[in-house]
Amino acid sequence: MYVSWYYNNAYVSYTIFPDLEMNNIILDEGKLRDLPFRHRLDKCTLIIKNETDESLRWDAVWLAGEIAELNPNTPLFDEVAELMTWILKNDDNGVVKHEACYQIAARNMRNKIPDLIETALNDTSVIAKHEAIESLGLMRAFDSKDLLLKVMNDPDSSVKETVAFVLKRLDRLAKLETKNNGYKPSSII
Repeated sequence: MYVSWYYNNAYVSYTIFPDLEMNNIILDEGKLRDLPFRHRLDKCTLIIKNETDESLRWDAVWLAGEIAELNPNTPLFDEVAELMTWILKNDDNGVVKHEACYQIAARNMRNKIPDLIETALNDTSVIAKHEAIESLGLMRAFDSKDLLLKVMNDPDSSVKETVAFVLKRLDRLAKLETKNNGYKPSSII
């Protein structure tokens, strides 16, 4: 997938996730990808905060995440990260929250780890809890292990299963780091 935007009196094209199948299924009827990043993020934010159709909100979450991917270490990245936190705290749909958790992990928004932990511990949606826990594992959030142990008391068996899986993976990654004298896992996924 190619993203184009107008910058310094010229159109610039950038390949984003060239082999990712998700790029082919994100519905972008409003052609938000054609907008400059600032306008695109504004439109995504309006959809996320005001649209009643959760399928449109889900697509807007993905499209906002692409902005973060293309603008690391910028105020736009930080704004997308804040939007993902807003979703976790305010959206009423577990699938939309699930996507926000995924975007936090996929874009390696490490300062949002506390928000993922909060979702894992206290969200009412099982699917949001599951993805928050899985995202913590993908981000290799070793410092979250003690808090994740608390989630083992969750009444939902799939949440407990996800925690057990993530804790085992984190333990394996930590052992690899020790065993290989300085092995550092990739920054994400």
